Amino acid sequence: MSPKEHSVKRTTIILDEEEREYIDSLIKKGREPGIKPLISKMLDVYRSMRIYDWKYPGGEYYIGISRVAFLNVEFIDILLKYIPEEKWREAGQKIGEIAKVSMEASIDIETTNREKWPDVFKRLRVQGFGDFYLKDKFVIIRTPFINHSEVWGGFLESLLGVSLEARTLTPPLIFEVIS
Repeated sequence: MSPKEHSVKRTTIILDEEEREYIDSLIKKGREPGIKPLISKMLDVYRSMRIYDWKYPGGEYYIGISRVAFLNVEFIDILLKYIPEEKWREAGQKIGEIAKVSMEASIDIETTNREKWPDVFKRLRVQGFGDFYLKDKFVIIRTPFINHSEVWGGFLESLLGVSLEARTLTPPLIFEVIS
């Protein structure tokens, strides 16, 4: 193919005034660097979440073996109030086991393979769990969906197949990978 046939194609998107104002406000507030990166991010979320599998108008979304629902943090906080604090780590471990099975079945990521952790963390970010980073032997969670380090410790231990020790108790949460 000639270089001309390999060139990037331009696409024009016509937005409603309200949509354009919203995008402009995100850019002005510094939440987004520009319209192209925003649209790229939207497409990445679309691909990552397999939104084309959604069944609307019912709002159901199935991925792998699981039905996914979007919940707000207040909902989770209420549920945690009814679980004794000494069982939070165990509850997190059970949730981590489910997340591991779901990721392995739906997007074929071996979550215990440290080389795949960036993919695991990206998936968690896309699903709204928070922003995850690996720095040396530390897992850092900025803006976590759940603010309780015990829940996160159990969750990440089961999901990643490691032992962790919490280094902070409030966000950003920092866990040291022990084994």
